[in-house]
Amino acid sequence: MALDVLCEVANCVHNRNGQKCGADEIFVVSHKGKQASNSEETDCKTFEPGTL
Repeated sequence: MALDVLCEVANCVHNRNGQKCGADEIFVVSHKGKQASNSEETDCKTFEPGTL
């Protein structure tokens, strides 16, 4: 399991120190059902907008 989850979304409330995700859980979904062919076919559903 990954110890660090990196994230470049500066306005997410889970973003810590400008690049690490501090959420307790990460939920990633695929646009094409249960399988994805590349990262563009996925989304992080853990994202929550915050302020900068």
